[in-house]
Amino acid sequence: MSTPPLAGAGMPPGAFTGTQAQAAREVNTASLCRIGQETVQDIVFRTMEIFQLLRNMQLPNGVTYHTGTYQDRLGKLQEHLRQLSILFRKLRLVYDKCNENCAGLDPVLIEQLIPYVEEDGSKHDDRGAASQLRFASEEKKEIMEVNKKLKQKNQQLKQIMDQLRNLIWDINAMLAMRN
Repeated sequence: MSTPPLAGAGMPPGAFTGTQAQAAREVNTASLCRIGQETVQDIVFRTMEIFQLLRNMQLPNGVTYHTGTYQDRLGKLQEHLRQLSILFRKLRLVYDKCNENCAGLDPVLIEQLIPYVEEDGSKHDDRGAASQLRFASEEKKEIMEVNKKLKQKNQQLKQIMDQLRNLIWDINAMLAMRN
């Protein structure tokens, strides 16, 4: 979206026609979101600059320090804070305008935004759902049986490992007694 040139940039002040002036005043929600994103990026950049200035600034605690340098850095810090305040006000205006533009829209379910391709052979009828339910139930029973057998095997392995550990302990104890 290209913006028309501003008055004073090579054009006389009354150069806008009625439709161009109206188009310049009406900004769509997508461009407002882009402006909001750029504003947030500016806020983050300014905040990082403020922290950089604060990190490099020393407190005037009686140590010999150039007051001119301190005043210069303090002025920069105050300017950054003022700019940050302006950016937050701009962000609030963009947020309010976006909410105003979206207030009349019907909420769309997220599921409706996802494209779905249905296979030709599968129809969503009662028989298909019942067979899928039956298949899932049988599969669940099989999984439960396998889990039960797996627990039994694990317990048997644990018993064998305990017996081997005790046997090795006894062998080591007899070898130690022999020496």
